[in-house]
Amino acid sequence: VTTNPVVATDYDRVPFKRGDCRFFLDTASPKEWNELLPLGILHGVTTNPVLLERANQPCTIPHLHQLASQVLLETNEFMAQTWGSNSQELYENGMALSLPDRDRIVVTVPVTSVGTAAASMLIRSGVRVCLTACYASHQALVASGVGAEYLAPDLGRMADAGKDGMAECAQMNRIGKGLKSGTRILVASIRDVKSFEHLAAQGLDTFTFSPEICRSLFVEKLTDDAAADFEDAARRGAR
Repeated sequence: VTTNPVVATDYDRVPFKRGDCRFFLDTASPKEWNELLPLGILHGVTTNPVLLERANQPCTIPHLHQLASQVLLETNEFMAQTWGSNSQELYENGMALSLPDRDRIVVTVPVTSVGTAAASMLIRSGVRVCLTACYASHQALVASGVGAEYLAPDLGRMADAGKDGMAECAQMNRIGKGLKSGTRILVASIRDVKSFEHLAAQGLDTFTFSPEICRSLFVEKLTDDAAADFEDAARRGAR
């Protein structure tokens, strides 16, 4: 049996297909993108003004367009957070952020009353929206009602505040299914792989996580040992 060799550019012509789950890398660091996006498990990248500041990246619309163009070479989606002191400013900045590619740039908006009003205008204008800064299960009702594509609960901060973040996220997922909503629960601020596993086993399928968590998914000594054994056997067989 003969096969055609795969050259480095062949994958550029194949659409990204990763099943129904969506995993995002939660960082604004191009260095981390360059290392981790080629793994192929990531549907996209999530950013916000805090992450931009942490990565020493300007929080400006032209610069976010540059970052989006880099990310979208290797993934399906780029999320950027709008800003403004009122719903009109949030809307206008969201429109500007999404302008280069409204199919693949998702605008995140805080799930406040002002933010939700802006989200409603963005959605009616054809912009994909993620409601963020979510800390309570009843906010899934807001996201479903406005028609947001994503709602992003902050698992870590809920735990810090004494809430059962795992239960809150699971309840949000049940609310969405009960309402037959199209809103995905995008769990953010995951601090350990076990929490990731637990929520995935409960039916949540959309997560954003740090580069550290991404690397942790590949930590398993037995797998490393087995891979080394395979390589040793292959070298012996090639003699």
